[in-house]
Amino acid sequence: MPDQLWVFGYGSLIWDPCFEFADRQVATAHGWQRSFCMWSVHYRGTQDHPGLVLALDRAAGAVCRGVAFAIQAGKEAESVQALRTRELISSAYLEETIKISLPDGTVVPALAYVINRDHVQYAGAMPLEAQAELIATRHGVRGPNRDYLFATAQHLGELGLADAEMERLVTMVRAIP
Repeated sequence: MPDQLWVFGYGSLIWDPCFEFADRQVATAHGWQRSFCMWSVHYRGTQDHPGLVLALDRAAGAVCRGVAFAIQAGKEAESVQALRTRELISSAYLEETIKISLPDGTVVPALAYVINRDHVQYAGAMPLEAQAELIATRHGVRGPNRDYLFATAQHLGELGLADAEMERLVTMVRAIP
């Protein structure tokens, strides 16, 4: 499938893709980590009270397990446009082609939205306690920040990709009234 367009989902795309796909498989991206390192000033927070959302962040030796979506043939242009409209609402994400591994060991190029570390929305690393406080109390046009965390953790678990740090964050957020 050399002409197949793949998209790598590591956060909300896993449970809320905005495009039609022909296939969906668990996939692995080496050298990347899933991280709550992006201030959300639109979807899960506001300019005055930003939330935190996931981004794919470069990290030597890291491994991010997520979902590879094969875009339905003939739907590539409209799918990419839908992704750009959703993901590039600001320039906090960069659209990049990264290499991902499929379950059979095949390595394919995939479109991914990765954090722009030079952007003002890059939150960097912060303690889980600080992440939990923000996620528990913020909301934006797509709803409460906590719902984003809970849905992502739930779907990762259902796919056999449970993330221990994210599960700890879920527990911490649930404990905040």
